[in-house]
Amino acid sequence: MKHFRTITEYCRAIQISKPRYPNFDIRSFSENMPTVVKKMLPFRHEFYAIAIKAEGEGKVVSGHHTDFPDGATIFFNSPFQILSWDILPNWEGFYVMFSTDFLAKSRHFTDLLTDFPFLKLDKTIPFEVQKEDVNKLLTIYENIYQEYHGSHSDNFQFIEVYVLLLLHHVKRYFYQQVDLDDVQHQIRTADLKLLTRFQTSIQTSFYPNAPAEKFANHHSPRYYAEKLHIHPNHLNAMVKEITGKTASHHIQQHILQLAKSYLAQTEWSVKEIAYTLHFDSPNNFSAFFKKHTQLTPLTYRNSIQS
Repeated sequence: MKHFRTITEYCRAIQISKPRYPNFDIRSFSENMPTVVKKMLPFRHEFYAIAIKAEGEGKVVSGHHTDFPDGATIFFNSPFQILSWDILPNWEGFYVMFSTDFLAKSRHFTDLLTDFPFLKLDKTIPFEVQKEDVNKLLTIYENIYQEYHGSHSDNFQFIEVYVLLLLHHVKRYFYQQVDLDDVQHQIRTADLKLLTRFQTSIQTSFYPNAPAEKFANHHSPRYYAEKLHIHPNHLNAMVKEITGKTASHHIQQHILQLAKSYLAQTEWSVKEIAYTLHFDSPNNFSAFFKKHTQLTPLTYRNSIQS
């Protein structure tokens, strides 16, 4: 399955011009129609997208949803969500795409997944927009489009506000069409399952006989996020929301407990333990251990055995 890390890679793959800015893009569907790939096999990307299809025919699969409403439709994608399409060249409407770097530079999106939890559902639901609301949404997209292609030095300050306005409108429409309690239950259930998978993945990644993975960083939340097919920011937000601790903290605590067990119950050298725990050098392992225990590995071993 193809995986696009940047918006530029995505644009190249679907055969449209590259974005003006690397971390944000807005397009009208009509400007894409002459060149865009009309049939895309399932793929993933690492950014958020929010689209309104005012008119158009064909089939889009977003997440596990294969049945889009017949009328004007809002649909959105989160990082690592699977997407595919087989469309006719008659789509009208707009979409915006933005990366986590775009979000990080703005004070408006510090709690994106908390404020707009529908973005972290792996069951993001496309929904129909009532006729009287279509022009209101199209106006927001048109304002973003004008700022994006304008020459004002403060254009992204306006874009950020318009995107925030768009997200709030989507949130309102979303909750009007789905049961709020059911959505919150889905989110909580999905997050608890994801937390369990994350914790299991940490454990299995440090099994002594686990298959070696070239260039894998078992100490990084990104490694586990990619295994779980979600964005690292999503993983960290979910883990911290449920446990009060970051994803990195959970990884480090598991490594620390394993290190203590190996030092106390085996005769392995510090070097052997370091490489078993996926450190790139014994010195880095010793520094990690001392940072968390105030003891060197050998001092800890001697204190346990004395």
